[in-house]
Amino acid sequence: MGLRIVVVGIPGVGKSTVVEKTKVAVKGSTVLVFGTAMFEEAKKLKWVKHRDEMRTLPVEKQRKLQRAAALRISRGKGKVVFIDTHLFIRTPEGFWPGLPYHVIESLKPTHLLLVEASPAEILSRRAADTTRKRDMVTEEEVRAELNLGRSFLSAASLVSGAPMAFIQNSEGRSDAAAESIANLVRGAKA
Repeated sequence: MGLRIVVVGIPGVGKSTVVEKTKVAVKGSTVLVFGTAMFEEAKKLKWVKHRDEMRTLPVEKQRKLQRAAALRISRGKGKVVFIDTHLFIRTPEGFWPGLPYHVIESLKPTHLLLVEASPAEILSRRAADTTRKRDMVTEEEVRAELNLGRSFLSAASLVSGAPMAFIQNSEGRSDAAAESIANLVRGAKA
């Protein structure tokens, strides 16, 4: 089995942009998007019409979608597979983990990466993204989400045994963030 690199970050951090740029820098790599796999399952079940509706579903339904997505993604093959997902989802029932034990067990990550940016940059990116229906939050709430993200990543690293790293994605520097990840991959393959 090759490298299975789980890349996480809170909404608006630029994670998907960084992952796509990393895919270009790491030849032959594959990107699997956890939320897309969940959404495809939710559409089959006729539970939602828009991706952002998933987080409003009862946690038990989300858990079913999460299990199906983890199983599908665990079958992904390649020397370097990037799994683009979230560490947690803000639901009406509270923050729900995106990498609970059963998901970690299915995915078998070799590395865990947390993409970060400043709270102001995250708020600006969220406001500019008209393709998503995001909750309005304050800069203080974003700061709390960033801290929560580090806690969740530490727990996932502890449970999985996979090393963790933090990747800074400052405004206008997504190429540098992608190169940091590419360097990590090159070091892991050596």
